Amino acid sequence: MTDISSSTHDFIDPLLSDRFKGYPRTQPPRLRSEVGAAGWNVLAGDLPLPLAVLKREALEHNLQWMQARVREWGIDLAPHGKTTMSPQLFQRQLDAGAWGLTFATVTQLAVGVAAGARRTLIANQVVSDEDLAGIQLLLADHADLRVVFLVDSVAQLALIEDWSKRNPASVPFEVMLEIGIDGGRTGCRTHAEAVAVASAVRASGAAKLVGIESYEGLNATGSTEQDTAFATALMDRIEAVARHCDTQQFFETDEVLVSAGGSAIFDLVAGRLKPALGSPVRGLLRSGCYVTHDHGFYKRMVNVADERMGCECGEGLTPAMEVWANVQSRPEPGLAILSVGKRDVSFDMSMPIPIAHAARGALQSHAVPASWKVTALNDQHAYLRWDANDEAQAPVVGDRVGLGISHPCTTFDKWHWMPVVENDYRVSDAVVIHF
Repeated sequence: MTDISSSTHDFIDPLLSDRFKGYPRTQPPRLRSEVGAAGWNVLAGDLPLPLAVLKREALEHNLQWMQARVREWGIDLAPHGKTTMSPQLFQRQLDAGAWGLTFATVTQLAVGVAAGARRTLIANQVVSDEDLAGIQLLLADHADLRVVFLVDSVAQLALIEDWSKRNPASVPFEVMLEIGIDGGRTGCRTHAEAVAVASAVRASGAAKLVGIESYEGLNATGSTEQDTAFATALMDRIEAVARHCDTQQFFETDEVLVSAGGSAIFDLVAGRLKPALGSPVRGLLRSGCYVTHDHGFYKRMVNVADERMGCECGEGLTPAMEVWANVQSRPEPGLAILSVGKRDVSFDMSMPIPIAHAARGALQSHAVPASWKVTALNDQHAYLRWDANDEAQAPVVGDRVGLGISHPCTTFDKWHWMPVVENDYRVSDAVVIHF
């Protein structure tokens, strides 16, 4: 057993203790790497609830499945690290064959670099002096590091140039031109605007254009007809801008990066990420939620994508994250209060989905009736309701209920660590999370 006085808060293998939600107060501190040897089982009651867990077999399946898809499409994967912000999961993604990692902020980027990422994207605009300086410090500290971020305006470029003038020893920033969508977030709205920004970057000594980028996920509907039309129109715009920049020699790189791909309709953009240009092109898909998938929004969206791709039932992505809670009260007929709430589980896209039920003391769980639904969340409580016809199968105080989630990003950010479990809920590993 590791002596807490000698521990060194190592980044990859930190010391875990009951300071972290979900760690048993009856157990001494352990290094993350020692958790799998502790002999814990979630259903045996060895860890306090609520508890978010990751299913190992599902994780490994998802990593290999997505990597196989990008190989088939002839492109590469730069998964979005903001989904998990877990060094252990970053390493698994890179070991599975990911080209690099994507982040949303320089703070997130620094975590990824510390975890070993050396080819990185910031799928966002960088505008502040502090963030520009932070990128330069990381580049200076790691000779093999590549950082590419997004530009979408001459105003942003002016801020970059102003910083660079005040810091003449800095190296030019690598940037990608972002193509945006009316009513969406960032990105150039018109072809004329895009090529004007690209031209300005080419004329600048502070930045060099290395690719084109967009994000299609916010407009996904789950309708193949609508999503295909939208994705086709967007990728047509990207290709037109890329061809113009190529013809005008705006790119300053031996290999043009073309990137898109959320986690909802990634299959509809994947085939358009390698337009024929005068320079070699590397297509980069940035899906992040695939690593754990979910039981809600992404399950619905990817089920439709599976049909488009011809995947057999059960062959595609598999939900790997669950959040378990106790039944702590049965205050009314048809209502159970669970010991889990907004502090523990995502709720921004939909309520958690009841998927499993284990009686107190039982080492096996079983599926729940279809009528079971979480109808509301408080900070620390969930309202589980069911139809009167299912009263005979209703949970009792002390039972455990497993919940699927909708949107993994906003569950990961509520935990500092998560145990990795086998299908029998035996704890075999753990990950740490740096939000």
